Amino acid sequence: IDDPALVDFMLRRARDTAIVNVHPMAALTKGLAGKDMSEIGLLKEAGAIAFSNDRLPITNSSVLVRLLTYARDFDALVVHQAQDKDLAGSGVMNAGLRASWLGLGGIPREAEFVAIERDMRLVAMAKGKYHARLISCPQSAEAIQKAKNDGLNVTAGISINHLTLNENDIGPYRTFHKMSPPLRTEDDRQAMVKALADGTIDIIMSDHNPQDVETKRHPFAEAEYGALGLETMLGAGMRLVLNEDISLSKLLATMTCNPADRLGLPAGRLSKGAPADLIVFDPQKPWIVEKDKIRSRSKNTPFEDETLTGRVLTTIVAGGILDHDAI
Repeated sequence: IDDPALVDFMLRRARDTAIVNVHPMAALTKGLAGKDMSEIGLLKEAGAIAFSNDRLPITNSSVLVRLLTYARDFDALVVHQAQDKDLAGSGVMNAGLRASWLGLGGIPREAEFVAIERDMRLVAMAKGKYHARLISCPQSAEAIQKAKNDGLNVTAGISINHLTLNENDIGPYRTFHKMSPPLRTEDDRQAMVKALADGTIDIIMSDHNPQDVETKRHPFAEAEYGALGLETMLGAGMRLVLNEDISLSKLLATMTCNPADRLGLPAGRLSKGAPADLIVFDPQKPWIVEKDKIRSRSKNTPFEDETLTGRVLTTIVAGGILDHDAI
């Protein structure tokens, strides 16, 4: 979405047809190529709430610092997926003993946290607003926390998958567990849960990246990255609450008011005058992730046939109750 007309089209189409709220992000660079800046001012004026290059990192430091500086003048948020593509190379899972056992190329942690450390230096140069889209290793969290301590306007996100799964879940080459960045070790996962609990990580994201059957049912190295995340986000997150890793209020804040605040949206909270966009859920209700009951047309979930706890009973948008059977 690198043209103001596209933002306008999406908002008008959503207004006329969508049953939920749609808030578009715009592309940081034209065609997501990482070279030429998008028209940030015009895109924001058209209704873009933030700017991202999606899963494609901007490797050129000169381009990124110009983007941060230009975005700062429009009070625009830059959302970036930091990765050193040269260090990542042709790897397809976390580098380590597990990757060696499976005979798969590994992506080292350094590919992420070296890029995060670079980004923090560039944020300091530009004095812009920065959100690390998805981090997965404790060294990245440490760099984020140092930047916060230094007074930089930075926040960080993590996917629900990286908080509840680890590289061992890949098992016998389960491609539904092939993600970018890759699932890390159990020690890494536990460290990231602690970073979430202490506030270093601000936002939990679904990382909902459904893939077609034709792109996932391949040998692990050839399959596309990504899996479902939206439908299992709350249930998977409740595992952290039931294990007493974080409180329920912390879980809900990182999924609701924290992202809303970072995006400048008057949503994500129960308060007088706030939009009546709510869910009612039973935090103790168990349910099984059954393939034939998944709403998405894509069925590749890493939680297939698992029992999760915490079920949404009612969805309310703008004060109106949605019919779950019609969704």
